[in-house]
Amino acid sequence: MERAHKLVLNAIALGALVSGSMAASAPTRSDHQITPASQRGEKQKPKQTSKIVPFAIGKASWYGEAFNGKTTASGEPFDMYELTAAHRTLRMGSWVKVTNLRNHRWVLVRINDRGPVPTDRIIDLSYSAARILKMSGRGVAKVRLDLMKTSEQSSDFAMLNHSSLIH
Repeated sequence: MERAHKLVLNAIALGALVSGSMAASAPTRSDHQITPASQRGEKQKPKQTSKIVPFAIGKASWYGEAFNGKTTASGEPFDMYELTAAHRTLRMGSWVKVTNLRNHRWVLVRINDRGPVPTDRIIDLSYSAARILKMSGRGVAKVRLDLMKTSEQSSDFAMLNHSSLIH
């Protein structure tokens, strides 16, 4: 029951992130030609700065059952079914968009541990994150990391701290 509850909360959180902080950068398809505001005689709005800051490209690996329940560097127990990751230098609690460069699938993960141990890898993902990226069978994948900018007061990210919601 608790695992299903966490998966539902992760799905809700991911939806909030996509709709709140990434809506402008989400890939879309349109069959309609859009006329720029300047050609329609309208004032152009100032361009908004991107919420995504390119960070790194390299190999990702994943960890799961052997570490499930063990204490992470952040002090919380590792849960292979949450969307978390280990990184050597990023601040605990940072959010990272991880894109599998082979199939272009992506996932948002929260940094809660240190690693990976192999120096040729840049991030260790939880089992659930690896499954979303369709890399769990291969074990290692070439990925792009994008550091997500967040504010401490952001309501989208406040709801992601759901430990108080699970009784």
